Amino acid sequence: MIQIALILLVALTFSIVATPLARRAALRAGVVSIPRTRDIHIAPVPLLGGAAIYGGFVVALLIFGDQRYIRELVGILVGATLISLFGLADDRWGLGAPLKMGGQALASAALLLGGTQVQLFAQPWLNWALTLVWVVGITNALNLLDNMDGLSGGVATIASAFFLLLAAMNEPRQVLVGAMAAALMGGCVGFLRYNLNPATIFMGDTGSLFIGFILAALGVKLRFLGNTPAVTWMVPLCVLALPILDTSLVVVSRLRRRVNPFTSAGKDHLSHRLVALGLSKREAVLTCYLIAGACGLVGVYLTQAKLLEAYLVGGTLALAGLATIIWLERICPGGIPAND
Repeated sequence: MIQIALILLVALTFSIVATPLARRAALRAGVVSIPRTRDIHIAPVPLLGGAAIYGGFVVALLIFGDQRYIRELVGILVGATLISLFGLADDRWGLGAPLKMGGQALASAALLLGGTQVQLFAQPWLNWALTLVWVVGITNALNLLDNMDGLSGGVATIASAFFLLLAAMNEPRQVLVGAMAAALMGGCVGFLRYNLNPATIFMGDTGSLFIGFILAALGVKLRFLGNTPAVTWMVPLCVLALPILDTSLVVVSRLRRRVNPFTSAGKDHLSHRLVALGLSKREAVLTCYLIAGACGLVGVYLTQAKLLEAYLVGGTLALAGLATIIWLERICPGGIPAND
């Protein structure tokens, strides 16, 4: 536990110190988010906050990480670095969707080569395919979630905390998962000091793609030797249920409006709809935090649940998510209240 505490503290300290430096660098390099009609900020805001999160994560693990897991860690860090560089290029110059997806596929390949993959099927190619879909899906989900001050960083902090708790609950304890979760949690908390409403810096794609990639890797790495995989495959889905819900809502909404969900953008996310229904921006973000925390608790419960009760609980959560999408599309279609 001392090692985990040191990793968290180093990542936190690095992020707190480096975020203002990243802000200055972004202003000098012109890596700034200019307000568009789909954005909620009204003045230009520097990007590159994600570089501070990335730096804190890497530095903490290089100093205090366990060298016994060096092969897997190298694969994860190579993938994380690749995806962060693609995010940086997108923040600076803007990349098309195919190029960004190609970068995510490369990062996923690095993860697979490092030995990090889903282990649910007897056929290796099915595990590789599911790993690719999961990593790309969660990476993009966190990227889409980064649409309001403090939202993506706060939800990532909550998810990291649950991954850290789950790693500590297992016997034997999963040192690599715990170390990465602590490093990501520390980096995100340090960044949130400057990103909560009103934000003075955004993480940009440099941060959101990196965070999504690491959370996806944590979900793949997590193992529960005390329960059957027929149950525990649902745990990472619960921990990351909020970004999955937000992405599903956006995709369904845009397809209903005959809009390409992958090349378009708008104020049709969960957070935007909560604001449209009367919440302030801070209240909307806090509501998302509460949902993320509640879903994480369901994930913790599932680690100890029997097969039947696990599927009853997991199915209920899935139905609640589906009902939420239908309800929001009915009363606030496309992010606009139905009575407007």
